[in-house]
Amino acid sequence: MKSDAVHRVLENELAEARRRRGGVPEVLDVGGGSGVWAVPLASSGCSVTVVDPSPNALATLRRRAADAGVGDRVLAVQGDTDALQSAAPSGGADLVLGHGLLEYVDDVAVSLRALGTAAVPGGAVSVLVANRYAAVLGRALTGRVSEALRLFNDPDGRMDGPTGETVRRRFDTELLRRVLDQSGLTVETVQGQGVVSDLVPGSVLESTPGAWDALEGLEMAAAAHPPLRDIATRLHGLARVPHNHTVQ
Repeated sequence: MKSDAVHRVLENELAEARRRRGGVPEVLDVGGGSGVWAVPLASSGCSVTVVDPSPNALATLRRRAADAGVGDRVLAVQGDTDALQSAAPSGGADLVLGHGLLEYVDDVAVSLRALGTAAVPGGAVSVLVANRYAAVLGRALTGRVSEALRLFNDPDGRMDGPTGETVRRRFDTELLRRVLDQSGLTVETVQGQGVVSDLVPGSVLESTPGAWDALEGLEMAAAAHPPLRDIATRLHGLARVPHNHTVQ
């Protein structure tokens, strides 16, 4: 797996799951599509179930898993959050991923409750969402100031009108923490991904000795520290499923 703040948190979580389970961690990847997260997780020794509504994405997932030699560790299931009860590993998953999911679902609260219910008590739910303030800043920096203002003023951080945008909402750190908490989960981590790395041109890094290593160190350090965290391209939340967790 890559070395950034999100991967570091997930690696620690899976190490704890191995200790707790005494065997192979079970991961449920909801909306995991073509396997961007699932295949590396399977390659690291996890058993991964991917639930996604797109048959084309799942076909790509199967090919990627086979090419990586982990086809036997990846199960592809066509469906959405409504299918989680039947798709989740027996007894629940140690780690449930909802990366790039909450921006598109009909109801955030319902989806988060489904993710939590699919996890084993004591397990974790990991969500990765688009940051509304990063979207504002990104458009402003490229001269699309009117769009930046519209995104800033919209309570859901989205572009209304005939833009072709399929995103239903973007999040900020306060909102992400709140929706996780309201779903009955115990929030442990809210951090950024792409805090500074998405702002630095590759040409600058290529021409400066040691810049890549320095950028990785800066990215790791900034991920959990506001105000830098709060302008990251994506926001990551990890929340724990209480041992007495019930559907709210």
